Amino acid sequence: MVEQSSEVHISGPDKPAVTLRDSGPDTRETERRLAEALADVTGAAQVPVDGHFFTDLGANSLVMAQFCARIRKRPDLPSPSMKDIYRYPTVRSLAAALAPAAPAPDAAAPSQAVAAPAPREHGKRRSHVLCGTFQLLFFLGYSLVSGFVTAAGYEWIATGSGIADTYLRSLLFGGIGFIVLCAFPVAAKWLLVGRWKTGEFPVWGLAYLRFWLVKVLLHANPMVFLTGTPLYVLYLRALGARIGKGVTILSHSVPVCTDLLTIGAGTVIRKDSFLLGYRAHEGRIQTGRITLGRDVYIGEKTVLDIDTSMGDGAQLGHASALHRGQAVPDGEHWHGSPAEPTQIDYVRVAPARCGTARRAWFGCGTLAQLFLLYIPLAVGGVYMLFLEVPAIGNRLDPQTAPLKRSELIPDALELSLVLFFGFVVLGLVALYTVPRLLSLAVEPDRVYPLYGFHYAVHRASARMTNIKFFAWLFGDSSYIVHYLQGLGYDLSRVEQTGSNFGTEVQHETPFHVSVGSGTMVADGLSVVNADYSGTSFRVSTATIGPRNFLGNNIAYPAGGRTGANCLLATKVMVPLDGEVRENVGLLGSPCFEIPRSVERDARFDDLRTGDALRRSLAAKNRYNLRSMAVMLFARWLHTFALTLFGLASVDLYGVLGHVVIGGYLAFTLAFSTLYFVLVERCIAWFRGLRPRLCSIYDPYFWWHERLWKVPDHYLNLFNGTPYKALVWRLLGVRIGRRVFDDGCYLTERTLTTIGDDCTLNAGSKIQCHSQEDGTFKSDRSTLGAGCTLGVAAHVHYGVTMGDGAVLAPDSFLMKGEEVPPNAQWGGNPAVDMPEADQRLPGTGRATPTVNARAATVS
Repeated sequence: MVEQSSEVHISGPDKPAVTLRDSGPDTRETERRLAEALADVTGAAQVPVDGHFFTDLGANSLVMAQFCARIRKRPDLPSPSMKDIYRYPTVRSLAAALAPAAPAPDAAAPSQAVAAPAPREHGKRRSHVLCGTFQLLFFLGYSLVSGFVTAAGYEWIATGSGIADTYLRSLLFGGIGFIVLCAFPVAAKWLLVGRWKTGEFPVWGLAYLRFWLVKVLLHANPMVFLTGTPLYVLYLRALGARIGKGVTILSHSVPVCTDLLTIGAGTVIRKDSFLLGYRAHEGRIQTGRITLGRDVYIGEKTVLDIDTSMGDGAQLGHASALHRGQAVPDGEHWHGSPAEPTQIDYVRVAPARCGTARRAWFGCGTLAQLFLLYIPLAVGGVYMLFLEVPAIGNRLDPQTAPLKRSELIPDALELSLVLFFGFVVLGLVALYTVPRLLSLAVEPDRVYPLYGFHYAVHRASARMTNIKFFAWLFGDSSYIVHYLQGLGYDLSRVEQTGSNFGTEVQHETPFHVSVGSGTMVADGLSVVNADYSGTSFRVSTATIGPRNFLGNNIAYPAGGRTGANCLLATKVMVPLDGEVRENVGLLGSPCFEIPRSVERDARFDDLRTGDALRRSLAAKNRYNLRSMAVMLFARWLHTFALTLFGLASVDLYGVLGHVVIGGYLAFTLAFSTLYFVLVERCIAWFRGLRPRLCSIYDPYFWWHERLWKVPDHYLNLFNGTPYKALVWRLLGVRIGRRVFDDGCYLTERTLTTIGDDCTLNAGSKIQCHSQEDGTFKSDRSTLGAGCTLGVAAHVHYGVTMGDGAVLAPDSFLMKGEEVPPNAQWGGNPAVDMPEADQRLPGTGRATPTVNARAATVS
């Protein structure tokens, strides 16, 4: 029997006409209601059920996100996600795919009667204030003790005679100081906590204070700089972690609950990975185990939540995450967020001979360099600076006539100019020469064993060429292209846009990065052009095709299967298998195809070619030069102020003694914070930003870029304290009371609203803008009271999260999404995950659960 097809016309006094072609009785009503809602959102006169959302109707992801949000509010319709929209891009296909999930009218009524659970009360005002007070007192005490020790050490070094004696005293004082700084966190951990156990406790309480003290001391100790060496593994063992032989850890994210961390022999953990052993959730710190078997591989930009495990030989790809409760069986390869099985082999380099003796030799060599060269050079070099610079030496020398106070400002001016601009000029010269010489020792596509000469050379080159200052200075301007070419990037025939790269770009080696002509890259690009195994490494060329656009926070590996004219969305997982993708967009982890561009993004195309481009680009270059000059002046003025305070402290040293140095450390932190807050507010004329849609050649965008250049590295010092919210408030964020911020980053402060008692985890980000090709868009994002952002979760612009909503770790909440109150969302892109709200019997406590073998999000 042939099914009859009919056409339905929907109209009304307040609605445009909607045309439907019925494909059957089962989906007719769903199609009608979906098309009616889409017509309301788009304002279209007709909505054919077989019309493509993007190519035929001219919609874009923001419009479709609004459509999804409207549908979710209707209990008589199924709840689509943005992933469903891209997978089923017509009303007919969407209705057919979602029809089985549509609730029956009778079944919908009881669910409406169920009241949403109220957010957990936490962070009472008294404990919040007491916690902040104790943290402040601890910092002041730590600064004072550091001042006493530093002053006493330099007084002892000053009694030495001759270069040899000064070197030995610097070696002894610096070496003892290094050992104490490393040993103190270990002792504090065992005294304050003992062994970490699984459980949870509220933030701002006594248990949290012990936790915070250990975390801060771990992050502040110098062993963080020894990641990628066997010494770092030994240090984690001293903290209680169970780590086997031959483990390589390249991530600078320090595990805190080390007793809950187990890593089998031969495991490799790449950089920018999070395996903290804890997470903040609804105002409580939850601790849990992370168990990795033998020969496990963890890719770049990954997150391992608590209560996760990986069996022997298992692999987790880049830009992926294991949510709480997930377990990867022995030998299986998983990727995505949340992770799911794949056949891709992420260990792409052959093994080499690298035994215990080699690792021991490398560790001893590292210690020898550290104690015999770097520490004496740092300690003794500062001392020699004190003596040789007249502005300081004459003040310290008791035989010299006392200098006039009127000479403080000229001396500070001269010294700060030499130090700051000497660093800029000599730093660029060193960057363009030393790494090129070092690169001659490491051949591309050749396998080298870990922990040898070639490995040391490779790491030294990577550290030098990833200095953030210069990328910050030249980024978001035409001059970043010349800077990267000077480092060693192959940028083909550059089509200058004035925004080819952002201010945050990193790599394993700059000499094997190839970027095609016409490609634009937003912030957060990490070029993964070195492969590692448990015993070896290899550098190889990572090639990004021409006419691409790369969004924020992307790890691009060597061998990425993308070609020309691709749009790589924010946090996308770049594919390593299948055909080379061209002329498409890629979104999500694992990725799927979306349209390369939409109609709205093409409205400024007339400014991208010909005379209009030349005039606009010249004007942007002039503006960017002024921005660079303003930022250099602001940074130098900050250096000048610190130098002036330092010279004044030297003058007061004889009067107040060691207290001066301890006070200087605390004073400079407070001054630096207020200074950069003032700089940012002055550039913004003490006004809030407003949502904008404009070309990158609009003067407004150039001014907006200038705001991104204001230094904000000081914010990390306030993580986990009540003062972080205070600083956000000074920067213009509309933030509520008792917000717990463990390391969130906000790109547009005055476009962000955060409600009371929110919980923001480490590595999370609220980004109230996007820059796709030559179009800039910004809008407000709002988090209701009691919301939680998981570790490394990313919230885009135009987003609203209802009270008590939770976003899982490593999730990407797309632009325009509306998360209902008390909902559990997760994934990349994020969708509703109601299974995350299941409760353990007898506990009454919500615990996320994920099917370990079928973790795909539909």
